Amino acid sequence: MPHISFSELKNWSFCPFYHKLTYLDKLKGFAGNEYTAFGTAIHSVCENKLLKNSTDPYEEFKEEFIEEISKLPEDLELNEKLIVDMGSQAENIIPQVEPALDEYFKDGYTVLDTEESLMEPIGDTGYNFKGFIDAILQTPDGKIHLIDWKSCSWGWDARRRSDPLVNYQLTFYKIFYSQKHNVDLKDIETHFALLKRTAKKENVEIFRVTSASKKQSNAMGLLNKCLFNIQKKNFIKDKRSCAKCEFYKTEHCP
Repeated sequence: MPHISFSELKNWSFCPFYHKLTYLDKLKGFAGNEYTAFGTAIHSVCENKLLKNSTDPYEEFKEEFIEEISKLPEDLELNEKLIVDMGSQAENIIPQVEPALDEYFKDGYTVLDTEESLMEPIGDTGYNFKGFIDAILQTPDGKIHLIDWKSCSWGWDARRRSDPLVNYQLTFYKIFYSQKHNVDLKDIETHFALLKRTAKKENVEIFRVTSASKKQSNAMGLLNKCLFNIQKKNFIKDKRSCAKCEFYKTEHCP
């Protein structure tokens, strides 16, 4: 059965024609940079810390970061100073992960899983929803908490925090985790954990994202609209995204 991830939905929302070029025509779009390499490496460290599998988290970060940098395209001009700075920034973030969780979940928590995969049917669309939940915790009141790590510079402004598409990622995780485990939606809460590289203090910030019935309905409406148009091969160019698109005014999108 075919599947769709939140990343693919986000690309389709950016521009249906861009989605066609990258997902159907298999053209290489954005292939990562220093920031994505940092994000992957710091995510891995957070996961290991939660699972108590980490003996030297900073050394593990360095090894993972170097490996991720090595995977970047050879023609990418790397910012060597930024890479060095990111090493120091990770030193500020890593020690704050567990204290931030302890402060946020004051009554304690149990780690149920990290990087849990989702591959759940989307109604009768013939598609599965594919995703990976960074961390799943349970508090003494029985609530399940889904957490997604997000690396960033100083934090998120109010506009990004309230962006519906950004928040839909956690909405989908809530819906399909509930479906997978037969857990009541009311017993699941969702949170972003910001890993802030350049913040002067509080380098780890956790905040809740609510996903009531209206947001769930809106999120699923967007997902179903996306799948309908993919199946109908409606790949319209969204002119609002042209200035941000690497294919704009190329042979692929003249």
